[in-house]
Amino acid sequence: MSILTIALLVSSLIGANAQGALYSQCGGAGWTGTTSCVSGACCTYSNDYYSQCLPCAQSDTRAVTTATTPNTLTTVRSATSAVASATGSFNNPVLWEDLADLDVFRVDDVFYYSASTMHYSPGAPILRSYDLVNWEYIGHSVPSLSWSSKYDLTSNQRAYVKGIWASTMRYRAKDNKWYWIGCIEFGTTYVYTASSVTGPWTLTATLNTCFYDAGLLIDDDGTMYVAYGNTKLSVAQLSSDGKSIVKTQQIYDSTNSQGTLEGSRMYKRNGQYYILVTHPANQEWVLKASSPFGSYSIKVLANSISPPVSGGGNPHQGGLIDTSSGNWYYMAFEDAYPGGRIPVLAPVTWGSDGFPTLTTSGGGWGKSYPMPLASHPVTSTIGTDSFSGTALGPAWEWNHNPDTSKFSVNNGLTLKTATVTNDLYQARNTLTHRIRGPISTATIKLDTTNMAAGDRAGLALFRDQSGWIGVKNDGGTLTVAMTNNILMNTDWTTKNTGSTVASAGVSKGTIYLRGTVNINPGSGRTGSFSYSTDGTTFKSLGSSITLNNDWQFFMGYRWGIFNYATSALGGSVQVASFTQTVS
Repeated sequence: MSILTIALLVSSLIGANAQGALYSQCGGAGWTGTTSCVSGACCTYSNDYYSQCLPCAQSDTRAVTTATTPNTLTTVRSATSAVASATGSFNNPVLWEDLADLDVFRVDDVFYYSASTMHYSPGAPILRSYDLVNWEYIGHSVPSLSWSSKYDLTSNQRAYVKGIWASTMRYRAKDNKWYWIGCIEFGTTYVYTASSVTGPWTLTATLNTCFYDAGLLIDDDGTMYVAYGNTKLSVAQLSSDGKSIVKTQQIYDSTNSQGTLEGSRMYKRNGQYYILVTHPANQEWVLKASSPFGSYSIKVLANSISPPVSGGGNPHQGGLIDTSSGNWYYMAFEDAYPGGRIPVLAPVTWGSDGFPTLTTSGGGWGKSYPMPLASHPVTSTIGTDSFSGTALGPAWEWNHNPDTSKFSVNNGLTLKTATVTNDLYQARNTLTHRIRGPISTATIKLDTTNMAAGDRAGLALFRDQSGWIGVKNDGGTLTVAMTNNILMNTDWTTKNTGSTVASAGVSKGTIYLRGTVNINPGSGRTGSFSYSTDGTTFKSLGSSITLNNDWQFFMGYRWGIFNYATSALGGSVQVASFTQTVS
């Protein structure tokens, strides 16, 4: 039975005369339940497919939709989604997910977003938007981290905090091709290309020069330039096919002026060339010249700007983006650990000196601004994934490269054990999903029928300090257990494999595992776990875990679905669904 069918059955049981509780659904395509809310809440439009009972102050007063049900209605949107309000504004962050080192650009009337993923595979996610505010995942530029066997988590090797750092992506109309360029581990630069943005993407060139923190510009005549470097900044010109370097030249040295500058993004406007660079982690500078190779003048764009999300860092890095009507915006990220680095958007204007100026609010980055364009809702990044079809959706990424023989998708996700280990950090085929802030609840429906003795399977809060709830099969006896204190050293080796702090007996079969986590920026944020045997009544298990909000791991906390063996391979579990809601 599909999620949609269940939802419709539930709504018919509730009856049209009931009032929706706060944060419950109250409308959308195919909705047959109540369209009224309890006192103090208003039925609020999110998109044509979903309306929600929200505090009336947050309401969008557009008409509630109960139109014909579309085939793909499986997701919802949250109260914190960045959609246009009745006054035509959006809230920052535009998407409360860990999407760092962003590179955003426009092709015709569509915007695209590429981000860092480090040790997660596939790498370099691609998101799409039609209004710069509502974003959906559509693919990845790097299908596999194929540069070294350590990215496979085999032979006691690992590649945590390596892999894809700040990289760049663009479309070149001259050859109707999409390009992704990134330097891996400060050594080799790889060029991936595709004829369609959704792939397939293939490795087409390897360059022996490291384009550290690369920013690609496609000039008016199709010539490709790449700005890159740390403090000693350079620009390279690529060959016409993008497979080799024609020329590279240092264009700026900030050693004795701004100090460290990195995170290059390169643009052209009105015949002038611009390179945006960041002084981590609080400033953004703009270089300007009449030639790609200089000479460049420089001016600050953002200097210790207070963030829109309280408790986070100063917005920095990122890049400029224009709309087809000629309006310009700066999208940066805000350090918001333990959740990671989240994208924030603000308008810019251009001065008579040819440099951009950030539009602030009360001297800081605005919590909200007018919508750049008419709101265009897209597939939500939250809701329920029932793993329909035969492939994972584009929001999913594995911890390191997976063993593709040990999982399958066929109207459900089957995870066979892929590693014999006691160490979650060394277990292959842990499937991860970004956590949606500020407070997220994730639930998986798990079938443990085919677990083997010694197997561990469940749902983790995954980072360098982790915890999980899962099912343990010890000699044929099954328990649901909460494990805490799974720790890494500062060199990302394992310090502690964790200990079980609470458990309860369960039978083989279906179990629902749930985690709830607060990823508002700051220290002392916590996560907790619970379980259910019927999907309705959940029991808390164990104590809360305190999240690590240090930045050194770079990537924020994620949900992780795992299944590993401690005795022998051969067991498996099936994940029927993953549901994420936010508050």
